[in-house]
Amino acid sequence: MPFRPPLLPLLLFALALGGFAAPGAAAPKFEDSIAQRVMACSGCHGAQGRAGPDGFYPRIAGKPAGYLYNQLLNFRDGRRQYPLMTHLVAPLTDAYLLEMANHFSALELPYPAPSANPPPDLAARGEVLVHKGDPARGVPACVSCHGTQMTGVAPAIPGLLGLPRDYLNGQFGAWRTGKRRAHQPDCMREVAVRLDLADINAVSTWLAAQPVPVPAKAVGALPGPLPMPCGGVTEGAAR
Repeated sequence: MPFRPPLLPLLLFALALGGFAAPGAAAPKFEDSIAQRVMACSGCHGAQGRAGPDGFYPRIAGKPAGYLYNQLLNFRDGRRQYPLMTHLVAPLTDAYLLEMANHFSALELPYPAPSANPPPDLAARGEVLVHKGDPARGVPACVSCHGTQMTGVAPAIPGLLGLPRDYLNGQFGAWRTGKRRAHQPDCMREVAVRLDLADINAVSTWLAAQPVPVPAKAVGALPGPLPMPCGGVTEGAAR
């Protein structure tokens, strides 16, 4: 049976109620479901995983289950560095992390309209990189991995639309510095180090300004092979 994290606040509340209950009264009942247990995630990722209000914590609702599962494993096993997430998932088993990933992946929730309005020259450069890449530097187009509508590819490649610019910039920085890693060969690190900071900002700014298509679910497959070896995708597809 997968590890079930304790519902400490609810249990303490239940004990408090028990102290004032009439003799012989039935103990209060509490829901024990995956939806109830992952409510702790909403403190950072927003209600139902819709994204935090500060632009730092990403949306996790509707992301491919393989991608979410891989990231939970990466936090637990040290490939991604964020102490809060590491401590949260450290005691959890593979089976429980997969249950969490499947829960959030199944949520189909509307996206808010983008609020960004980037400068035209910055937006134009970002759009070129997203759709055509930069062959001279060995940078593939984002759409060649994340799908033509940038909604991701099941089971392991995430969509990039609907994410805040600051979050996207932060992840590029984490790949460049090694604070975020994936299974080798680490394709996203290769992409991040080949882009300069101006181009990273252009890509992040353009992506954050795009509306999310409806439906926003990941597609089942890419029309062609990946442009470069990517261990994180291989691992995610195999799980």
